[in-house]
Amino acid sequence: MRMAAENLVVLGLGVTGDAVVRQLSAEGAAVTVLEDAPALGDAVYDERAARARATGAELVEAPTDEQVTSLVRGADLLVVSPGVPARHPAIATAIAGGVPVRGEVDLAAERLTAPLVAVTGTNGKTTVTTLITAMLVESGVAAVAAGNIGTPLLDVVDRPADVVVAEVSSFQLVFTTSAFRPRVAVLLNVAEDHLDWHGSFEEYAAAKARVFAHQTPNDLLVFDALDEVAARLAADAPSRAWAVAAAETGDVNEAAAARAAQEMGASHEGVFRAVEKFEGLPHRRTLVGEARGVRWYDDSKATNPHATLRAVEASDAPVVLIAGGRNKGLDLGALASLAPRLRGVVAIGESAAEIVSAFADSGVEVVPASSMRDAVTAAAARARAGDAVLLSPACASFDWYRSYEERGDDFAREVTRIERVANSGLGGRP
Repeated sequence: MRMAAENLVVLGLGVTGDAVVRQLSAEGAAVTVLEDAPALGDAVYDERAARARATGAELVEAPTDEQVTSLVRGADLLVVSPGVPARHPAIATAIAGGVPVRGEVDLAAERLTAPLVAVTGTNGKTTVTTLITAMLVESGVAAVAAGNIGTPLLDVVDRPADVVVAEVSSFQLVFTTSAFRPRVAVLLNVAEDHLDWHGSFEEYAAAKARVFAHQTPNDLLVFDALDEVAARLAADAPSRAWAVAAAETGDVNEAAAARAAQEMGASHEGVFRAVEKFEGLPHRRTLVGEARGVRWYDDSKATNPHATLRAVEASDAPVVLIAGGRNKGLDLGALASLAPRLRGVVAIGESAAEIVSAFADSGVEVVPASSMRDAVTAAAARARAGDAVLLSPACASFDWYRSYEERGDDFAREVTRIERVANSGLGGRP
């Protein structure tokens, strides 16, 4: 049972915090929002702040440590937005004081009337979430996608649907309780990621395992049998477990999507139609241009070495790799194994020096670049006809950009510039 008039503290006023404030305030809760870094003057933030105040919520911007301690100690519940550091004083205060800590997906799962399919994994979860939803829709099942894919799960709790398919991240899973019990859980590959947040790979993997932690024997877990960590975690699942073999190239694990969708009522015909129509998602090895016989691919969504390894290994041509950004506490040295497949490397962002170091003994030329334009120009100078230039950073984007989408879009613009020069007939390199 949930109490309608709880005294809640919401940590963070991003997309998720906004959804929590709207939903819980509408239910009659007294809500206080703590926002450490208010983006004053930013239109999106200002709109969220105005909306929060309009619901009657108290918004405390850039709170002092004393305010955080006082407000959390007096709360019935702390709701944490994804990505807020686990070491945040509000979380430590709540745990020390016995105040429950929950996440948005946990609150949403408690309120959903439709069965839930939850998808997680280091790479591929957005694609699989999209495919499952499409397979169900093509089968005549009213399905909606939400969660880490874009729409907060709380925003679909009142939407008419036969099935809700949610992409869930490790951040979101950390603060789940027994309320989060998906009818079907999908666990894809589990490789090093977000270690700067979780502190260790073991903690990160444990967070992923929470996707099935509260299932029952009547529920289903679909997992990647070829991923050693996923298979090890799945061995402890309380639910029925179904092993599928993912493609070694890193392409969609269509089998996982199909098994999950069929469990929720998808037909063989619907599954086939969805796969046939699926054209992939943006910023995932997306061809964005071709000039002088060189193909240019945007894989900006690759924010960890595991994703970059799979992207390069999937290429049937020599690759000029553009990599770097904000490292998430991961070992970029793993990229050195790609050396035989590479024509060269262009290092970008905060971790440029780490990229250079990773290839120091590989015999591969590495060139640092100070902007995306410089990076694309340097890559064009090194690529030969028949090669592929791949933006697959292995790092987050937040040093130069607000999102991986913005990074990929900037890359595509610079590729368009390269194409214009190549097509102008002027010759030479840009």
